[in-house]
Amino acid sequence: MNKLSILEKTMISLILSTIILVVLIPLLFFLSTAFSNATEMTVFPKSLFAKRNVTVKVVPQDDGKYEILYDYGKGEGYTSIITTSSGEKLEKHFQRQYGLMINGDKLLSIFSITRDEGPKEFTFKKDLFYNFKEFFKVVPNAKSALKNSIIVAALTILISLTLGSMAGYAIARYRFTGRKGINITLLIVRMFPTVGLSVPMAVILIKMGLFDTMIGLALLYSIPNIALTSWITSSIFVGINKNLEEASLIFGANRLQTFWHITLPLAFPAMAASSMYSFLTAWNDTISALILTNKNQTLSLVVYKAIGSSSSGIQYAAAGSIVLIIPALVFTMIIRKYIGQMWGGVKL
Repeated sequence: MNKLSILEKTMISLILSTIILVVLIPLLFFLSTAFSNATEMTVFPKSLFAKRNVTVKVVPQDDGKYEILYDYGKGEGYTSIITTSSGEKLEKHFQRQYGLMINGDKLLSIFSITRDEGPKEFTFKKDLFYNFKEFFKVVPNAKSALKNSIIVAALTILISLTLGSMAGYAIARYRFTGRKGINITLLIVRMFPTVGLSVPMAVILIKMGLFDTMIGLALLYSIPNIALTSWITSSIFVGINKNLEEASLIFGANRLQTFWHITLPLAFPAMAASSMYSFLTAWNDTISALILTNKNQTLSLVVYKAIGSSSSGIQYAAAGSIVLIIPALVFTMIIRKYIGQMWGGVKL
């Protein structure tokens, strides 16, 4: 029995280790790409870890030029990359290939020592955030797209929580004909893919003059999330003691005040969970944004287009993807404790 127990533990450990490696290795490769310069991206196989420093070998020439050599790590030693005496060309080369922001005249001054000492290696500390800076410079409309994503996510959360929570409260507190049917309908609406609603919504938004606007995009994202919010909050409102609301009404508060000051705070975990789904729907969507926007694009769409663009390196698209991931990660980490409270039930 003990041997079987040890064997089971070993198998479970191997399975979990395999799953972790399957997830971790692509993630490390993705992060490495985001922090790699253009020269590192030409090396095959690509290293899982980006270099923090750049080392080049400088060989002075008789005509006053400097030959720059780089070791790609393939066992072939240093390879000649560029030979020039122009500070401007050196500056552009070091910026474009190595991600180093160094003035060309300063490079010429540093390399001048090789005139007396001969060929010499120079190590520079790489700007780890170079790709992130270049992403917003090289990729068209990246800055405005980030702003648009924040706006559409905020509007989606606002619309979904406002309408969804009120619908959820009505379903939980009032008895009316078709109540059960509405619950089922909400789930059916949630099953529809957002992209399936994009084309008819495009026609509606064009007629309303809201095509290629953030409010129009937020309305589309809100359709399934209103249903989800209603479904989540109604189950929480059912568990909240009605006596608390009745006591509030007895002491002079109206229905709206009771809902705002008594019921809503108790249902806050459900609201937090609903806001997470609304945020992720609006923040990560690409296809619907492609259909419903033209000039006012979102960050996810811009990153998607940057991946297939020949005008920007894949390392810039990877950096943009991390910019896209960070707000979603931060938002989820902020509200995770409230989601835990919802799973644990409402305690009065």
